[in-house]
Amino acid sequence: VQLVESGGGLVQPGGSLRLSCAASGFTFSSCGMSWYRQAPGKERKFVASITTSGGGTNYADSVKGRFTISRDNAKNTVYLQMNSLKPEDTAVYYCRAVRLPDFGSWGRGTQVTVSA
Repeated sequence: VQLVESGGGLVQPGGSLRLSCAASGFTFSSCGMSWYRQAPGKERKFVASITTSGGGTNYADSVKGRFTISRDNAKNTVYLQMNSLKPEDTAVYYCRAVRLPDFGSWGRGTQVTVSA
């Protein structure tokens, strides 16, 4: 089982980034997928989630209207499009796969830094 995040980096306030999370070793299309983030010295927090088919999404209030989660089951990949980035979005971003009742896996994360 492997989840590999990519696409992080340094961006100026107001800029955009698209994160990707490539999955392997499990049936991606049967898992709900989520993005979480963890800022330095803080707890990991929920950012966004998407259902198995991609028909349902959910967002943290802090990112609504700025971030968009999507998935491509043919490519075993989930994305997070981040627009209008703010310094407070700076964090390590992690993807997570879940299939109830007993499967869950985390990626290792990708750093996003928003700074002038």
